[in-house]
Amino acid sequence: MDDSQTDSDDGDRRDLPRDAWYTSHDGLKLHAADYGDINAPWLPVVCLHGLSRNARDFERLAAHLSTHQHRRRRVVAFDYRGRGRSDWDQDISNYTPLTEMADVLDGMAALGLSRAIIVGTSRGGIIAMLMGVARPNAIAGIVLNDIGPVIEPLGLARIKTYVGRTPTPDDWSDAVTILRRLHGAHFPGLSDDDWAAFAQMTYREKDGRPSGDYDPALAGTFDGVEFDRPVPDLSNEFRTLVNTPVLVIRGEHSDILSEQTVAEMAAIHPELESVTIDGQGHAPLLLRTPILQRISAFITGIEGTAAPVDAIVPRETAHSDPDEPTSVTDV
Repeated sequence: MDDSQTDSDDGDRRDLPRDAWYTSHDGLKLHAADYGDINAPWLPVVCLHGLSRNARDFERLAAHLSTHQHRRRRVVAFDYRGRGRSDWDQDISNYTPLTEMADVLDGMAALGLSRAIIVGTSRGGIIAMLMGVARPNAIAGIVLNDIGPVIEPLGLARIKTYVGRTPTPDDWSDAVTILRRLHGAHFPGLSDDDWAAFAQMTYREKDGRPSGDYDPALAGTFDGVEFDRPVPDLSNEFRTLVNTPVLVIRGEHSDILSEQTVAEMAAIHPELESVTIDGQGHAPLLLRTPILQRISAFITGIEGTAAPVDAIVPRETAHSDPDEPTSVTDV
């Protein structure tokens, strides 16, 4: 039974999402932002955000991919339980990557996504690697945004200091100030416009002021974590992706994904593609054109030059491909 529901009041704006809703196995109403033509012939993209983030982190990537001049595709960005517009869970023990993976797989089934490219930021990348074990046929390729099989404990300790503990901003200017104070040392390359966009992705407006967009109880997921001990790694899970195209993105100042881990990933996966985003930390914001183009080029490389045999693609005149790999050192 298809229990999904999709709403849209902006049928003429291809860069705006439809709100899609479905029900989890335990009765929570979960949300996804659904961009583009649901009947597009090209591979769809599923976007999975970080621990305390939400689907808005992928607005610009989704707009870029769903309105691409030559390969418009469907993009679905999920809000996990307890984040964004999805219901909060009264049992915080359900805030785990395994439960969230099950929710994502249920959502993909409800929305008719049998196989997709997965773009996972931080925790979203963990979920993607777990999907490689649980449902490998559902994955056509993976983009891991600042996450790998080995997570640096110092970075986790830093995240623990602010999840569920960040003050509520007085206004949007104050929201930017709070984010700069929390993350400025790791993101020296962001412009004023980038910080404003970061604030809009992080907070939602409630009663005329910015408000947090996740269940503060997520802070409890760090209880019992010993940061002076090695964090369990996902190397075995990553090895299952050896025949799956993978692009790893690392922030230059990341304290979650080390250069050593990226090198170890390349040793496991000889065809691994990687890129470093200058001036950013954990996790790089998917905002600027070069990184959006790089992700699009990675997806195009998986598909090849031809659409599926049953696709109808408009005739194109000679052009330079806007998604040829480019330098992203200025991202």
